[in-house]
Amino acid sequence: MPPTTSCAFRKIVGGNLKSKIIKSKIIPIFVPKLQNMIKLGEYNILKVVKIVDFGVYLDGGEYWGEILLPKETAPAECKEGDELKVFIYFDSEDRVIATMTTPKAIVGDFALMKVVGTSRVGAFLDWGLRKDLLVPFREQREEMVVGREYLVYVYVDKTTDRIVASTRLSRFLDKTPADYEPGQEVELIVARRTDLGYNVIVNNSHEAIIYRNEIFQPITIGQHLTGYVKTIREDGKIDCILQKNDGHEQIDRLAALILKKLEENGGALPVSDKSDPDEIYRLFGCSKKNYKKTVGGLFKQHKVIIGEKELKLKK
Repeated sequence: MPPTTSCAFRKIVGGNLKSKIIKSKIIPIFVPKLQNMIKLGEYNILKVVKIVDFGVYLDGGEYWGEILLPKETAPAECKEGDELKVFIYFDSEDRVIATMTTPKAIVGDFALMKVVGTSRVGAFLDWGLRKDLLVPFREQREEMVVGREYLVYVYVDKTTDRIVASTRLSRFLDKTPADYEPGQEVELIVARRTDLGYNVIVNNSHEAIIYRNEIFQPITIGQHLTGYVKTIREDGKIDCILQKNDGHEQIDRLAALILKKLEENGGALPVSDKSDPDEIYRLFGCSKKNYKKTVGGLFKQHKVIIGEKELKLKK
């Protein structure tokens, strides 16, 4: 029996035994595990085996058979035997299909996407492909609204073998104790606003928090930032900050920046100890506390004059 890519398959035992509906009868057949084949929702390198008017067919192996790469995304000059890097997913008719269009996320990614529709099965996200990405109702932290953007995790549902997304992010994060060190540089994704500050995802694996009183710049949900581990608490929870806290080195860099900006602006800036913290951050990218500490040092070195409404270079 030739392989099929139809959604008529339903998993019934451990990923190895499936059934195909043929004339109202359910006939079990054995198929290899998905992880030993093409990776759904990811990029694969596949060989061109046939060229037709409406695209090219790629070698999907014994299970998937020939997979269509539609003409609109296929290279104009490709020929049989060429190997192409393609993204594999299900089209609107539940057929496995290839594309060379870049999606907004692949399986295993966290990404910010906009809701473009809802139905009785869930919400649909624009992820850059012709078929929208489903967020089933059970995977929605709150009811999703058309037009709003949400941070989601993209994965393959083990029950249906379908690529779906979820806003219940915490269950996809690593719960084992983190081995980060205080001061370690990490990559952050802003996940959710809370009463205390913002929950962030650390290195695509652990959850952490940045406290509101330690944020000195505008940040938005889904934003990717470089940050630093502040501490790992006894309960294993992680606190992060956006500015490295390395004492004198940080103060020296800030002092050099303040002097440079003063020189660039004719020796004066409309900023003082009474300035709004947001204005100080806009000018120097630092907290008001660090600004005052640094300017105090420059004043003691007789390099600046601190006025009521402005800061001046001392000539």
